Amino acid sequence: MTLTRGARITGTALSAVLALITAGWIVRDLRVLHGPGPLWDMWSGLPEAFPAGMPTTTGGTLVLLLVQVVTAFVVPRSPVAAAALVATGTTTLLLRLPGVWITTASWMAGRYSDELRVRALIFTLVTLAVSVAMIVTAAVGRRPAVEVGLPAPTRPTTGAAVVAFLALGISGVVVIAWEIRQYSVYPAEVYPAWYFGGHAISAPLYDAPAGWSTVAVALLALFAGAAALAHAVHSRPFAGIAAAFLLFSGGMSIVRGVRLHLFGMFTDAGIEGQLSMMSWVFLALAGVVALLATVRRGRPAAGGGPGEGWGPGAPGYGYPPLGPPGRAPGYGYPYPSSASGSGYPGTPGYGYPPAGYGPGQDSGRDPAQGSGPGPGQGPGPGGGGGFGPPPPSSPPPGR
Repeated sequence: MTLTRGARITGTALSAVLALITAGWIVRDLRVLHGPGPLWDMWSGLPEAFPAGMPTTTGGTLVLLLVQVVTAFVVPRSPVAAAALVATGTTTLLLRLPGVWITTASWMAGRYSDELRVRALIFTLVTLAVSVAMIVTAAVGRRPAVEVGLPAPTRPTTGAAVVAFLALGISGVVVIAWEIRQYSVYPAEVYPAWYFGGHAISAPLYDAPAGWSTVAVALLALFAGAAALAHAVHSRPFAGIAAAFLLFSGGMSIVRGVRLHLFGMFTDAGIEGQLSMMSWVFLALAGVVALLATVRRGRPAAGGGPGEGWGPGAPGYGYPPLGPPGRAPGYGYPYPSSASGSGYPGTPGYGYPPAGYGPGQDSGRDPAQGSGPGPGQGPGPGGGGGFGPPPPSSPPPGR
């Protein structure tokens, strides 16, 4: 089964609409922060980032934009067009659904203007509607390939399937393991705001809370890995999307670690700090490997069994939370432990640590001394788009 020409045209248009909406919010942040440099620093969680305004997006928004743009280009002729529409629509739904309650939450009133919050809610609802429309288009537009004269769906080859399964499956387990570890060390008041937003967590206006994004991406990786092992047609688009998020988050953490000389303190970082840095490297490499396995040409899918179709399907990339002056944590910097001297672990996620729990608050030590990097925007106490940058040295101006 493949998509008809009409369904492909519709799917391309819907993908383009999603890309335009996503790009519009990134452009808004570029204008408010006066250029890509400050915005990138905020996405990265670098301590020198002092924005002129509050961004509404995270690094995850950039990855989602790339996914939507690629989908718009491949749907017209791709043999896995239907699966690509479902994968992109499902991922967008997962990562934009929290906006329904975040944009209207009372704890967001002091962070963004009412006009901006209303606009974010409208675009969130439009985005969700378009995402559902993409999935419906893929479902109702399927016809036998010989009937419409378009390429038949393809499955991953055996080698590519095994490689994708291992890379994505292990990555998903690593991310979930850090999330579980984080739960054991975070104060109880952080939850459930970590997943659904709240006063304790500084969530961006147009993105999901850190915990929500972390779990969504981890589940996407696990689902895509299992689908690849089953040689399912839908595994290639889902695996490609999961690999893109892993590559971006792990790569951003590595770059941030180099800029902040964290790898130079590897031997003094403690076991958990060392595991965090190794997690950044592993997740970035796993993303590259899974992406290469995904883009390889597949073999034609024979018959019309269940595997030929598609199935349902996604460190946030948040900005630093509000915290006491000089104590604002960001992108998963570890919390020093006065007892052991090692950094607390974090989660390979896509957001930030909760407000009020920053480096040095427990021990009074300089975060740069004796404290290993947490997997932050990745395996760190508050991941963002990557895995473990230190936090900004102070909260955004005006907070």
